[in-house]
Amino acid sequence: MKARMLLLTTALCFAGTALSFAQSPHMGTWKLDEAKSKIPAGFVKNSTVVYAADSDNVKVTTDGTDKDGKPLHTEWTGKFDGKEYPLTGDPTADSRSYKMIDEHTLDMTNKKSGKVTTTGHIVVSANGKTRTLHLTGTDASGKKVSGVSMYEKQ
Repeated sequence: MKARMLLLTTALCFAGTALSFAQSPHMGTWKLDEAKSKIPAGFVKNSTVVYAADSDNVKVTTDGTDKDGKPLHTEWTGKFDGKEYPLTGDPTADSRSYKMIDEHTLDMTNKKSGKVTTTGHIVVSANGKTRTLHLTGTDASGKKVSGVSMYEKQ
């Protein structure tokens, strides 16, 4: 009887986690709307961003181009808990953290060898159809730069 109860409890936890990810407005595939975006020269341009449930984590993958226009693919798996998790594929960062501010808002920090390289503020619209990323970082000369990337839900 205890084994059956434990199995049922575990199943409900997994179902609840999957349901909460499915209801999150961040989850899904987002395509860059270049006409509405203001991305400064030298910044990465993510053409596609995908948020997907991965067990009890979130997996974020991006496809786009680096500062030189070369193809770039990144992957991050973690939680929206403000803690750093490894980031692969980005030459300017080796870890990323997301902190959930509210259901529609995330703050993001990228780091390279423990040093902050970029910070971002992500907001999904109330209707869940658009996503705005305000990104701030430092260019090669040490000057602070920022940009806005607008995305449409696919």
